[in-house]
Amino acid sequence: MLTPDPIRPLLDDLPMTAASFIVTIYGDVVVPRGGVLWMGSLIEICGRVGIRENLVRTAVSRLVAAGRLTGERKGRRSFYRLTPDTQAEFSRVAGQLYARSIATEGWFLLQGAPPADDVQRRLRMARLGGDVWLCPDLGEAPPAPALRLPLQDAPPEALRGFAAAWNLEEVQARYDRMLARFAPFQAAMQTGTLPDGFSALIARLLLVHVFRAVLLRDPCLPPQALPPGWSGTGARQLFRTLYPPLSAPAEQVIGSLLEGPDGHLPARTSESDRRLRQL
Repeated sequence: MLTPDPIRPLLDDLPMTAASFIVTIYGDVVVPRGGVLWMGSLIEICGRVGIRENLVRTAVSRLVAAGRLTGERKGRRSFYRLTPDTQAEFSRVAGQLYARSIATEGWFLLQGAPPADDVQRRLRMARLGGDVWLCPDLGEAPPAPALRLPLQDAPPEALRGFAAAWNLEEVQARYDRMLARFAPFQAAMQTGTLPDGFSALIARLLLVHVFRAVLLRDPCLPPQALPPGWSGTGARQLFRTLYPPLSAPAEQVIGSLLEGPDGHLPARTSESDRRLRQL
């Protein structure tokens, strides 16, 4: 049986800021449903994980200042939508998050001064040695001229050398923590007991939040370049196992309680259904 509060164990010692959780809410719930959410709904969701209203408002203001959200008013209500650049970024991440599997089809090699920090993070770049930089080809080319090396052209010794450019032990440890955090929850769900209402929505958001945070650090190397017992495989399987059954009760809450400028958000859309089919 699930505990009376099935969400509380998922939150124990979970590092999470208001801004990062708001990004998760938009990416998982709002983007497939028009991209606009009422501030009151955002405050309600964040309150369920212990983020106070003043922290939500401060985080939204900072996201607006950073060019990630833009606000609009309808009567006395404030609504927020993603900026076009952020929308495009979310679409790229969603293509990796809601996929059955993902692995690079090759690499880009760059030479020269270190790329900007935000570029390094977004493209999951690593220093191969000296002034040579490496990033996986996950659908976005680096902004500087680069040599693309297809997977089939990389000999085994090159694969091992490429893998060593990243701190895979740290990524592995993050996946292990994800698996440990959700293992009791998964075991309870496997008995046939599902959380309902807002608990299902929050559980799904936390699942996305934790998995996304690790995935954005994972260079998504091909299987032959990964160390034995790679935990990323189990983490993706856990995501695929938990996300669909949580979605039915979560969608009921989305359609009945969360609001955009035209009223309640739709419980389901073609995009939300497509994500489920991908899994």
